[in-house]
Amino acid sequence: MKVGLISDIHGNRVALEAVLEAMPPVDEVCCAGDVVGYNPWPADCVDMLRDRDVPTVMGNHDAAVAAETPFRFNGMAQAGVEHAEAQLSDDQLEWLAELPAERHVYDGQLKLVHGHPDDPDRYTRYTYPQEFTPRLLGDEDVLVLGHTHVQGVERFAEGIVVNPGSVGQPRDGDPRAGYAVVDLEALTVETGRVEYDIEAVQTAVDEAGLPDRIGTRLARGE
Repeated sequence: MKVGLISDIHGNRVALEAVLEAMPPVDEVCCAGDVVGYNPWPADCVDMLRDRDVPTVMGNHDAAVAAETPFRFNGMAQAGVEHAEAQLSDDQLEWLAELPAERHVYDGQLKLVHGHPDDPDRYTRYTYPQEFTPRLLGDEDVLVLGHTHVQGVERFAEGIVVNPGSVGQPRDGDPRAGYAVVDLEALTVETGRVEYDIEAVQTAVDEAGLPDRIGTRLARGE
């Protein structure tokens, strides 16, 4: 079974469309959280995941929008939260609010979280690829996390830890949208990147009245 892995879409419909089109054939897609925030199309991104019945966990931006959970966001992030709150319908907000903190799918073979799997606050700890260790793993074969917007994979005797990278706001110096594909039978992971129309997103950011830096940083992958 092959599963597409995505995370940190952050309301970037253009990037999400590009990822779903470029991804090789998979049986299902899973999302490690932060469907909304920052970019102009939170409602479209929620609907794209709902329509595909994508197993998804709650990210900190999702929680801030749907669960009214207070976080110390900078002005740019807070603007994205407020934009999402204004754009989402009650039904879409309910879907976000019902997202779990973690999911065990495919008979427990794959675990989805957003931040560090052992963080009681869920989103305080950022786990970068250089910090991947076998201690992050439980009974699952593959642990999928997001939150850092930095793509990375490490394979251990105990299993695989993977961050598919950010779809909608990469922060690893590569502006292309990130994703990964895991083969649960062979226990292999391949990462991928795809170019998308960043200028179209920048125009939409401006038209939505969102901070300019949301768009300008996309071109630098930061």
